[in-house]
Amino acid sequence: QVQLVESGGGLVQAGGSLRLSCAASGSSRSIFSTLAMGWYRQAPGKQRELVARIFSGGNTNYADSVKGRFTIARDNANNTAYLQMNSLKSEDTGVYYCHTRSSLREYWGQGTQVTVSS
Repeated sequence: QVQLVESGGGLVQAGGSLRLSCAASGSSRSIFSTLAMGWYRQAPGKQRELVARIFSGGNTNYADSVKGRFTIARDNANNTAYLQMNSLKSEDTGVYYCHTRSSLREYWGQGTQVTVSS
């Protein structure tokens, strides 16, 4: 069983930065290091979409809309994943969710609100 808790959201002006954190509990460090970790977001009235993902080996992929602005990282020693968001735009506004999956099921955090004012 894995619990994911996001933090770091807030209100920021366009062009600003935020760093989101996702702390995973209920999993040993060795297991966490094998999990792919992802950040999704959901804007009002829109479907949830993948923003970025980092795999156990460190490979990453990003949505085209955030490439060059967002960076996903992980700290396996502390069971934590991060999303550094720079040059934020109003269209980045939404609830950001941390996600992972095991062989049996997928796990979601409760979400953290990011609001970018123009």
